[in-house]
Amino acid sequence: MKILITGNMGYVGPCVVDRLRDIRPEATLIGLDIGYFAHCLTGVDVLPESQLNQQYFMDIRNVTTELLKGVDVIIHLAAISNDPMGNTYEQVTSEINYQSSVSLAKKAKDVGVNKFVFASSCSVYGFAAGGPRTEQADLNPLTAYAKSKINTEREIEKLASRDFVVTSLRFATACGMSDRLRLDLVLNDFVAGAIASRKISILSDGTPWRPLIEVRDMARAIDWAVERGYAQGGEFLAINAGSNEWNYQVKELAETVANVIPNIEVSINKDAQSDKRSYRVDFSLFKQMAPNHQPNIDLVTAIMDLKTRLEKMNFQDDNFRDSRYMRLKVLTGLREKGLLNNKLEWQRGHDERKAIA
Repeated sequence: MKILITGNMGYVGPCVVDRLRDIRPEATLIGLDIGYFAHCLTGVDVLPESQLNQQYFMDIRNVTTELLKGVDVIIHLAAISNDPMGNTYEQVTSEINYQSSVSLAKKAKDVGVNKFVFASSCSVYGFAAGGPRTEQADLNPLTAYAKSKINTEREIEKLASRDFVVTSLRFATACGMSDRLRLDLVLNDFVAGAIASRKISILSDGTPWRPLIEVRDMARAIDWAVERGYAQGGEFLAINAGSNEWNYQVKELAETVANVIPNIEVSINKDAQSDKRSYRVDFSLFKQMAPNHQPNIDLVTAIMDLKTRLEKMNFQDDNFRDSRYMRLKVLTGLREKGLLNNKLEWQRGHDERKAIA
């Protein structure tokens, strides 16, 4: 089996590659990434891409049909990956997350790729009062990022067939340790604050609901989607990926971190404007369809793993919200150095190239 993983050099990618290599040791694994965050390694001795058979450095906007020939499965992670980046680069977010995703799926189908696994998001539910949202619930995407995800879902559904099975995994908010750690994620932010400054600063009033999933459990869900055939859910399936036990209010997450890491000060911004991104999610369908790929990492374990790895790295940056652990800061820094233009394309001297990992 030949599997192409786009966006493999981000936060989720290293965990996906690790999982696939462990479960499918004989598979041909190919990475494709533009390389914005390739240098953002955290506490590792071995390059994650060493587990790949091949690595392409390429803008997802420029993928050719020729490159996709012979691929059996595409795992599509590549995206402008959060709301701050999406809000700053709204047009680019649409180009990369939506237009390029649909183009990739069309090319994949044309050359005979059998399965397309799309990393979508529960953020498509936006603000949702009342009970947890099922896959049939009304959608209310509030940000450029969320809109790009649901727009892509709608278009790639039209392409799905018996010979081109499409799975859209609406992931809960990611958390946990990775070989390319992000701290612009709520739980990771809280643990980093606790380690670096003995403080947790909640930027909202703490009441919004968030479903979470540990990054290694995201890889488990992706592994299930790689296995899923037409007989399991049909030619197209949009499914909430996570666990019902992982719906938390933001203040609950902070309190749990403070219980695990003692002597921590927790501050809540009581004057903050109401965060409209608040939703609980029902993951019952995923539990029913993927009983052998359910999340198996609990909240305390995720916190302890982050704590252990950060301490091993001697992490002490109490100004981490202005550091390379924040994806928007990385892009801003690359632009300030003249390495990226306003469309987030590499400038001259940083041409796309192919390398063998």
